[in-house]
Amino acid sequence: MPQTRRHRVFISFHHKDQSYKDSFVKMMGDKMIDESVDIGDIPQDIAVDTIRRDVRDKFIRRATVTVVLIGPCTWQRKHVDWEIGSSLRATKLNPRCGLLGIMLPNHPNFGDETYNPRLIPPRLADNCDGNDPYAWIYDWTSKANRVRQWIDRAFKRREGAAPKNSSQQFSRNRSGDCSRGWR
Repeated sequence: MPQTRRHRVFISFHHKDQSYKDSFVKMMGDKMIDESVDIGDIPQDIAVDTIRRDVRDKFIRRATVTVVLIGPCTWQRKHVDWEIGSSLRATKLNPRCGLLGIMLPNHPNFGDETYNPRLIPPRLADNCDGNDPYAWIYDWTSKANRVRQWIDRAFKRREGAAPKNSSQQFSRNRSGDCSRGWR
């Protein structure tokens, strides 16, 4: 079997799911290069536009694939929306990333054959639609080699189907019960 390349991965997630992000990075070990933001990497006392620019230009720019860890409230988070949007844009400085979602065990649809698109980030849901989707959603697993295959598939897909990235970016976090969805 041919060796799968080691990708640079940006991990997008809700801060309440930090333990899953930490477990993901540990599980993947040397099978990927973690390009995601860690606590303390971005000062909290700077303008929102500066935060967005820094995340895009210092972290997402180096990534080849963005993995969205989907917990019960991830769909509400403006930073997750911005990170997915930045990952899908191909610019002179930032090439487009592959994209995939991983449903966390704490999500109400974990283990289901289908998921409620209102309970995942809208921009990710847009890219999982149709016969030729740009992205896929998988259930959390502790099998690093399986995740590595998903990441490689997302990387290859970035040159295929065109991503959907035209919806308006969140200006603030969505509110309400995490289990009710956004539409």
